[in-house]
Amino acid sequence: MATLAPSPPVPRATTPGVRAAPVRHLGPQWYAPVMGTAIVASAGAGLPIAVPGLRTACTAVWSLSLVMLLALLAARAAHWAYHRDQARTHLLDPSVAPFYGCLSMALLAVGGATLLVGRDWIGLPAAVAVDTILFTAGTATGLAAAVAVPYLMVVRHRIEGASPVWLLPVVAPMVSAALGPLLLPHLPAGQARQSLLIACHALFGLSLLATLLMHPLVFGRLVTGGPLPLALTPTLFLVLGPLGQSTTAAAHFADAAPGVLPAPYADGLSAFAVLYGVPVTGFALLWLVLAGAMVLRARRRGMRFAMTWWAFTFPVGTCVTGAGGLARHTDLAAARWLTVGLYLLLVVAWLVAARHTVRGLVSGALLAAPAPAPPAPRPAMARTR
Repeated sequence: MATLAPSPPVPRATTPGVRAAPVRHLGPQWYAPVMGTAIVASAGAGLPIAVPGLRTACTAVWSLSLVMLLALLAARAAHWAYHRDQARTHLLDPSVAPFYGCLSMALLAVGGATLLVGRDWIGLPAAVAVDTILFTAGTATGLAAAVAVPYLMVVRHRIEGASPVWLLPVVAPMVSAALGPLLLPHLPAGQARQSLLIACHALFGLSLLATLLMHPLVFGRLVTGGPLPLALTPTLFLVLGPLGQSTTAAAHFADAAPGVLPAPYADGLSAFAVLYGVPVTGFALLWLVLAGAMVLRARRRGMRFAMTWWAFTFPVGTCVTGAGGLARHTDLAAARWLTVGLYLLLVVAWLVAARHTVRGLVSGALLAAPAPAPPAPRPAMARTR
């Protein structure tokens, strides 16, 4: 697990008239609940079966994710304004800095859900405007995180072992690649649509190659170093994110290509959605079983709730949307039922994580300062003659 050399405690900020202490320890990992909530809405809207009342429920979940995003953006702004020392500490902490990729994915996930289901309540023009803003901001912050966090890992962080959280900053551009095609019908025909679709292809390649560098490191860490610490075991589900999101992106490229790209490329993307998506989904299911077994093992050994439990939501949600894309392009009943089964798993995971998070917020435990590390034992002294 990545660590940073201990530093002396920094006094709390004392700004007269401003009560910002509750956000002092509010790190970027808090964007994970926003991501996990938004994908419940967008994945449910794309299910290949009709369920009465599901779209209304998904729209309500989208509205919750939007409120969560706005509240968290305000809280994080207060964190940077009044606790810059702590914010800089987060950037220099190799176990926290990768979570800055979650900011991008939260913006993108809420924007995509706005266009998919939020338009039912706010209208299509407003939904397009909101998604355009969030997609632009999310893509820009995602590209910045994909460069800045690995740079810090190389030149500032002291790394002792690979961690699945390393995937967070480099998978963010893949989320842009998967959700960008949703905006194509709302752009002028011709160069504007082609440019956005080609840019999404570039983001796809950028993220795919970067994650391919990370995956062997994560698996190698497990084989050579043994299981992750109990609290970090849920982060194994983060490996599903690039797999499911890239499958989703390939399906969205195939959906959007006709009328945007010349026929040979459109046909090629339709074939690519299946030829790429099927084997990647197969590996995702393999990893889902492996990670699930590791989580059950950790649970039997006393794993308790932590914010890492939100890793059970967004990555699984990307597998739902990826399987849904395969169902559209193959028309296989097995793909449709896989999509439904994964969505049920997503909903259960979201309910469990949300319940524990609300309890932690009400009690104040989740916003408290991290517990200090236990002091090292004093070296034994022996008298010699």
